[in-house]
Amino acid sequence: MAILAQGVNDAAFAGTPSKTKQTVPSAYLDFTGGANDWAQQYMPDLMAKEAEVFGNRTLSGFLEKVGAEEASASDQVVWSEQGRLHVSVAGALHASNSTVTTTDTTNAVRVGDMVLLTQADVGTLKCYVTAADATTFTVATYTQADVYTAGASGLTFTAAACTGFVFGSEYEKGKNGRGSAIEPDFVSLSNQMIIMKDLYEVSGSDASQIGWIEVSGEEGQNGYMWYLKAAGDTKARFTDYCEMGLIEAEKAAGSSGVDGISGNLKGSEGLWAAVKDRGIVADNAEAIAMTDFDLILKEFDKQGAIEEYMMFLDRDTAIGVDDALAGMNSYGANGTSYGVFDNDEDMALNLGFTGFRRGSYDFYKTDWKYMNDSNGRGALGVGTADTERGILIPAGVSSVYDQGLGKNLKRPFLHVRYRAAGAENRKFKTWTTGSVGASTSELDAMEMHFLTERCLVVQGANNFCTLMG
Repeated sequence: MAILAQGVNDAAFAGTPSKTKQTVPSAYLDFTGGANDWAQQYMPDLMAKEAEVFGNRTLSGFLEKVGAEEASASDQVVWSEQGRLHVSVAGALHASNSTVTTTDTTNAVRVGDMVLLTQADVGTLKCYVTAADATTFTVATYTQADVYTAGASGLTFTAAACTGFVFGSEYEKGKNGRGSAIEPDFVSLSNQMIIMKDLYEVSGSDASQIGWIEVSGEEGQNGYMWYLKAAGDTKARFTDYCEMGLIEAEKAAGSSGVDGISGNLKGSEGLWAAVKDRGIVADNAEAIAMTDFDLILKEFDKQGAIEEYMMFLDRDTAIGVDDALAGMNSYGANGTSYGVFDNDEDMALNLGFTGFRRGSYDFYKTDWKYMNDSNGRGALGVGTADTERGILIPAGVSSVYDQGLGKNLKRPFLHVRYRAAGAENRKFKTWTTGSVGASTSELDAMEMHFLTERCLVVQGANNFCTLMG
């Protein structure tokens, strides 16, 4: 199946993202001898009500569903997240002895520890730590002479990468205990506020002129004043930008183009950037299968093992999930089972899924309008490689230490921080200037200003998963 071009004069149809700063001739009736010429004796049948052919055109609402909002009185938001409780091992075995050189310069393995070491395609050995410093530790094996000599376990390690973890300790009778303690660690994270602005302007003359179109819009505007339509659309568009900006934002890297413009343009860490940097990334989303979900579950097990997730997906990925679930039915390949999917022969077949349980995890699936709309990520098309197709967000709240407030707080994993202190609230600020209405200047126009200063805080990004395609 191919999707053909949508009718004639497609460019004027405005089905693709395009805006102009001025009204265009196609928005008016033609009084100069054109097809809609009124220089005739017959009155045309005017349908004055503006047709809402795109439905609700706004793209925001995602953060309202999954996050919270909170005021901040600083340019920067700083928070800390807990480190791991138990000691893991990552490093490489030395070629000549049973010494592991770790990748962590603050090695927490201590003399007396019992550790489990493993190498890919070899197996696991349980060992005793005989010496340790900041970057290395040496082990003696419990089941064979050393890690390189196969014994009762029949395993022979090589001078290569190894991983493992500490699972306890052993000491002789009457001997001293630990010679050093382990300090808990944490990760300190921060994000920068960004200022977004917009403007609508109409001259005093146009503000006092009616049109023949009865306008309508997402902000509740109606009537025959065209500037009401334009002002409302500007506000609705800016509201969307307040969310889209936090999803797509990037911090300005050193020596980047933005960094070279001004020292005050720093960018911000958006949702995609946070999850790519600190979370789980899965590819080939549009062809997702249950085996792919199983791999994701294993990654979740390594993290917080949060058992409820919300999935926000584009159309191709959502259909791919439906197909993967339908394929679990024994009749999925050659027919449709009515009983399993609560369908019967007298109703329209329902092959969509809103949720499912796999292992110990519950997933709730929904389409994300922003990912499908042609004025959002839907404009990228299915052929765009290596781009975000959806996200898995943990439900519930997390506990973090807020350095600004100086205490532990429980918050949703996603929340928006906006600038506010005293009488100044910059969450969503609007004001009007000019001589139209309440006059504030000699300008023969009305200017409507929009401003916000905010950033997104992604707590526990290690529990998020971005689906790439």
